[in-house]
Amino acid sequence: MDKYVDGFVLVVPADKADEYKKMAIMGRDAWMKHGALAYYECRSNDLKPQQMGDEATRPFGELAGAKDGEDIWFSFIIFKSKEHRDEVNAKVMADMSAMPLPAEPMPADMTRMAYGGFTVEVEG
Repeated sequence: MDKYVDGFVLVVPADKADEYKKMAIMGRDAWMKHGALAYYECRSNDLKPQQMGDEATRPFGELAGAKDGEDIWFSFIIFKSKEHRDEVNAKVMADMSAMPLPAEPMPADMTRMAYGGFTVEVEG
């Protein structure tokens, strides 16, 4: 069975990192409870362009439109397959819809969140 990954890039104000991390821990617990194979939330640490031969890479911060005082979070969840992802996500969404809405606004700017589902082609 091929693995499947949901990936996210989020822009989070640096002063909201603790709030975002608390929310991420709740997300991890929900996805893992319902069968995700792994769950990662990664905060930016080194976003300088890297030289690759004659070309320089485009930094995540530029790609996401981050400003001074904002961090990039790169997050991903690993599943057994796309079908498994759909099953797990449906259970997580059902749990979340039964929860009361938080009083505080989201710590990340969700209008700048990027998301995609990916088939794993090479694994190490």
